[in-house]
Amino acid sequence: MATLGGDGLRLLSVSGPEPEPESAVLNGAGPGLCCWVSVCSCLSLACSYVGSLYVWKSELPRDHPAVIKRRFTSVLVVSSLSPLCVLFWRELTGLQPGISLFTLMGFRLEGIFPAALLPLLLTMILFLGPLMQLSMDCPWDLANGLKVALAPQAWAQCLTDMRWLRNQVIAPLTEELVFRACMLPMLAPCTGLGPAIFTCPLFFGVAHFHHVIEQLRFRQGSVGSIFLSAAFQFSYTAVFGAYTAFLFIRTGHLIGPVLCHSFCNYMGFPAVCAALEHPQRGPLLVGYALGVALFLLLLQPLTEPRLFSSLPLCQLLDRTGDSATSLCS
Repeated sequence: MATLGGDGLRLLSVSGPEPEPESAVLNGAGPGLCCWVSVCSCLSLACSYVGSLYVWKSELPRDHPAVIKRRFTSVLVVSSLSPLCVLFWRELTGLQPGISLFTLMGFRLEGIFPAALLPLLLTMILFLGPLMQLSMDCPWDLANGLKVALAPQAWAQCLTDMRWLRNQVIAPLTEELVFRACMLPMLAPCTGLGPAIFTCPLFFGVAHFHHVIEQLRFRQGSVGSIFLSAAFQFSYTAVFGAYTAFLFIRTGHLIGPVLCHSFCNYMGFPAVCAALEHPQRGPLLVGYALGVALFLLLLQPLTEPRLFSSLPLCQLLDRTGDSATSLCS
């Protein structure tokens, strides 16, 4: 028996009349090699994703429409090719998941409606305080607000706004595809599901450090403030990455993390300081506390695996001989 980590990759001989040979699951690659290949593959994906943003030489800032359009092209190319990295990893390690690559990456129709709605609902509950704050500061009442939000003209304006498309569509889709759908299947057989939830976001958090380059280049603050801001951004993107990795594993779908990512990009980081100085500070703080409490209370029930049918990553670990964890039940 070869073991790596607490709930990592185990190659076990199963007692029974006709045990499946190890080579049927892991053809010749030991756990050490599997982990090295997994980490190097994830690192190459992260570098490729960030590097694609800088293949275009420009003196313009990142929010300029011309820069955004060019980056759309390179990021979409890298993201479209990212499943090939998972295929290459599978060939190098000899790991046979027993399910299709796209199913493993969360592209499946089975259970798609609860996988789309429940994680988004859970995330909105967490943002109960900021949503209350947004409604209090909104110049429209609920009826007029819904009318504006659902107006075709408003959506047409959004779809022609390059910043909106980047923040609400392209970034959530491509980042979740690369940093969750591609990386988690490669990391999970090496580390186990639990550690993978916290390992995967490290690549995601580090990938956001490239903003430091642009801030220094355009002198958007002092060096100290820029690096302090980068450290803060790394912290909350890593926490958010762990959350969406948890959602990906528990639902077996990519759509939930993508929708939650888009929603969080729209909401931004909660303006706690503004809430403390708000005229209706009392109700707002209650909303903030209630949102966090309900989120923690509903985190497990709303991501119950039985709601989403089979879980591809759990099936993958079953194939490698790893025992199921609490994340799979």
